Amino acid sequence: MILLRRLLGDVLRRQRQRQGRTLREVSSSARVSLGYLSEVERGQKEASSELLSAICDALDVPMSEVMREVSDDLSLAELSQSAADETVAAPMRPRLGAVTSVASVTSVTSVTSPSDERITIKAPKKSAEADVVVAA
Repeated sequence: MILLRRLLGDVLRRQRQRQGRTLREVSSSARVSLGYLSEVERGQKEASSELLSAICDALDVPMSEVMREVSDDLSLAELSQSAADETVAAPMRPRLGAVTSVASVTSVTSVTSPSDERITIKAPKKSAEADVVVAA
């Protein structure tokens, strides 16, 4: 199961680390306890909209940017989860004369952390190689 609070925490941590800031600095600026901010970043606590707004303000990052990054991570997590589910499903036989166009996920590789994934999607080949790489 994909937990939104975990994805949100990962994004907030990455934003903070990109700026080279400590939990203490951000928690002080956001006026939230260091322990609570740490739990939010680890996906152990749900951040209210007010708390999320305060953290985004402390990081000087628009909430829409944070939510967009969470949405991107969620899309990748859903794609990798559905790919894992498809490998277990029984193969379906195409109908006679039916045109089939199937793309399959061939690999999911962890790059730096569980939330940073690279997924290679192979599309049906016509005349040229048609591989698409999606990176977080």
